[in-house]
Amino acid sequence: MSDWFQLDKEYMMSTYCRTEVAMEKGEGCKLYDVDGKEYLDLFSGVGVNVLGYNHPKIVQMTMEQVAKSLHLPFHFLNPVAIEYAKKLVDCTLKSGKVFFTNSGTEATETTLKLIDKYRFIANEERDGVVVLKDSFHGRTLGALHFTRQEKVYQNFPKTSIPVYEVERENIDQLEETIIKENPIAIMLEPVLGSGGIYPLSNEYLRGVQNLCEKYNVLLVVDEVQSGMGRTGKLFAYQNFNITPDIIQIGKGAGGGIPLGGIIVGERLCDVFSPGDHGTTFAHSSMGTALGLTVLNTLLDDGLMQEAYETSLYLNDKLQDIQKENAYYIQEVRHAGMMFGISVNDTKENVKKLQIELMNKGMLVDVTQGNIIRLLPPYIITKEEIDAFTYEFISCIHNIAATASI
Repeated sequence: MSDWFQLDKEYMMSTYCRTEVAMEKGEGCKLYDVDGKEYLDLFSGVGVNVLGYNHPKIVQMTMEQVAKSLHLPFHFLNPVAIEYAKKLVDCTLKSGKVFFTNSGTEATETTLKLIDKYRFIANEERDGVVVLKDSFHGRTLGALHFTRQEKVYQNFPKTSIPVYEVERENIDQLEETIIKENPIAIMLEPVLGSGGIYPLSNEYLRGVQNLCEKYNVLLVVDEVQSGMGRTGKLFAYQNFNITPDIIQIGKGAGGGIPLGGIIVGERLCDVFSPGDHGTTFAHSSMGTALGLTVLNTLLDDGLMQEAYETSLYLNDKLQDIQKENAYYIQEVRHAGMMFGISVNDTKENVKKLQIELMNKGMLVDVTQGNIIRLLPPYIITKEEIDAFTYEFISCIHNIAATASI
């Protein structure tokens, strides 16, 4: 195991904080390292494996698609990509178009380019995008400036597109910013993911929609993390009575294969002309085939509703743990299969808690220093949840005993 860690340090760029665990395969909600140790993955591969690892339908479609093609040139029609795009539009805006990318951050880049072209052809004087503090929209050079976490963007030159940051849930500040800065768009996550799992309220999102209509501002919802069924609806915005102009997708959209994209409404769907934008791997044969498989599984098998009901079970267990350990666990927030557990401890001790859980075979994420983030696969069972919460309680007590709270 340590040999892999040393080789990683020697040959891989140090852009990730890695543990000294080398993973080899996955099955269901479990991962297995090169030594055969089993781990319950409560982060589903950074929110990607919504159906778990090696789901039978994903495996079957992978084998079928491999026999046909891994990649087809974008110059030709791709029936699977077209079918997937149609279904995404039918399930969301009812009328619109899709552009597929390779990732969520590319979806953000596509959005920014689309907005800029829209400004040009509409002869708009308005400029800039309003984003929420602690939001996350990607790490590429354009996208990272709309990611309002200083550690992510502080060392890079500023984008040419103005960015206006506002506090979440402060509708008055948002309106003041719109009046003062005259932006072209508002970009937000319905549930702030990397920011710590903070679901936006119905009142706030309705207020945002009203302001967009009042001042003719585009509404962009970033569903890269909260989409593809994670909150009980196909997309989190559908829990509220709002209609975005652009929906950004990624992570779970490709069934484990890199895939992202944007779904755009009628106002924007014909802004791009041939040659304005593109990518070699657009509407990837494998990615869109697996994406369509994920979408059909979520819609046809009733998995979204089952996952939401399971999320309520996990939430009840976590809320009980919080009440019994309120001195250490400040709050548990959730939106379907998205959980943020705020820990009253130093980031060093929260990291120790994460590592101790990993040593017990439980994989969780830590964000913002002291928030444990869970994005479980939708197929997680109550028995697996019970196993996790048992170890979680044990690890809390072990770490809390050494903390100076």
